[in-house]
Amino acid sequence: MTIEVTHEQLVVEDRTPQTRRRRWEQRYRIVLLVADGFAAALAAFLIHAVYGRWAVALVLPPAWIGAMLAHRSYDRSTLGLGTEEYRRVLRGAAALSALAAVAYWLFTHGSGLLHDMTMAAVAAAVIALPIRYTLRRRLHRRWARGRDRSATLLVGPTRGIVELVAVLRRGGAQELQLAGVCLSDPENASAVRRLGLPVLGGIGDMDDVVRVMRITTVVALPVPGADASVLRRMSWTTAVQGVEFLVAPVLTDVSAPRLAVRPTNGVPLLRIQAPNLSRFSRLPKELLDRSFAAALLLLLALPMLLVALIVRLDSSGPALFRQQRVGRYGDHFTMLKFRTMRPDSEALRAELEHLNQNSDGLLFKVKEDPRVTRVGSLLRRSSLDELPQLINVVKGHMSLVGPRPPLPQEVEEYTPDIKRRMLVKPGLTGLWQVSGRSDLPWDEAVRLDLGYVDNWSMSLDLTILLRTGSAVVRGTGAY
Repeated sequence: MTIEVTHEQLVVEDRTPQTRRRRWEQRYRIVLLVADGFAAALAAFLIHAVYGRWAVALVLPPAWIGAMLAHRSYDRSTLGLGTEEYRRVLRGAAALSALAAVAYWLFTHGSGLLHDMTMAAVAAAVIALPIRYTLRRRLHRRWARGRDRSATLLVGPTRGIVELVAVLRRGGAQELQLAGVCLSDPENASAVRRLGLPVLGGIGDMDDVVRVMRITTVVALPVPGADASVLRRMSWTTAVQGVEFLVAPVLTDVSAPRLAVRPTNGVPLLRIQAPNLSRFSRLPKELLDRSFAAALLLLLALPMLLVALIVRLDSSGPALFRQQRVGRYGDHFTMLKFRTMRPDSEALRAELEHLNQNSDGLLFKVKEDPRVTRVGSLLRRSSLDELPQLINVVKGHMSLVGPRPPLPQEVEEYTPDIKRRMLVKPGLTGLWQVSGRSDLPWDEAVRLDLGYVDNWSMSLDLTILLRTGSAVVRGTGAY
């Protein structure tokens, strides 16, 4: 690929990517500043209205903005991400309360300042977080419509790029808009083209591709057999053209909070924190699971009785379907569901083996399964058949969020890697539920479960629970 450009064109194009990228960043930062100022001013007004003291009301807005700047809540690395952005806002609020405590002990010795500033920081955080959430959702909608996105070029080996694309596409709307690929092994280009991405050349063509395609971000993957000088030259090329240069780690299913750069003798080593799966760290999850499931059972008792009655009237057989599943550490338990199939469904399974939609793995799923009853089809599409599993959650066999509960015969075929999914309790919902359910290929379902185990956190559980509602409404993969 040879393209001739004049010096003037090169200068203009060198500046263009950075200018285009910074334009939406600057707008978004300004909006965040205004939103934080509004949140602090409203909190200050509330404090003055309740306690009648102007001092805190006047100090709070600039102090709040200063705390947000000090805790880097406007950094590009957090724009539109959500969890880390909210965490920095909460750190800023805690810092204001800490400063008020220091001022109390060293200077004023007046409890009014400490009390008022603490209440003001809490009020500002309570107001600022929903506003930031709304702004983030608005930004994601713009990304979903193709606006304010960064034209991105992927550079590296085919296998790594295929895995990276699968991970990037899993998370929904994002800033990176994949414009094409430059391969270190162009002979394997067909695997990338099957993903719907154009192959624009090899690594040596990257410079021309960036300039012609108006690329604003380059994501590079380590190239097998190549030394560090290859990545270094890529970074030089992108720097000259004003393009952002990102290096993807070899491990793509590691959440950002588990990664940290640890400099050692001038070498920036990437530290990966071990998964936090201790009983103590999961105690809050255990308490939340059981208490929330018990509350839901009380709330849904009458609707569940009605569903059970309808199931019994629709077809012969019990209202509940009981099946042995495998839980944490390989322990077996009896999982409950509303019956959605004929009582002889297990005996008929062998006759339907050729219709299995998941023939690439261990799961057995058939679209338009003839064993499913009329009411059962409705229950599956709405996920109402899963409600009795709340009893399993209360008993401690399952969790609200976790991997899909496997059958014993599936577990017998697991490799040692896949068995890691049994380090946590299976869930009523999970990444598999919000990412496509039965439509997912086996390998992708396994990757999601292992990613959940390695990256578990309470915030991840909350995110999955919030996404479950829309997944149920869509009904994708529910059959």
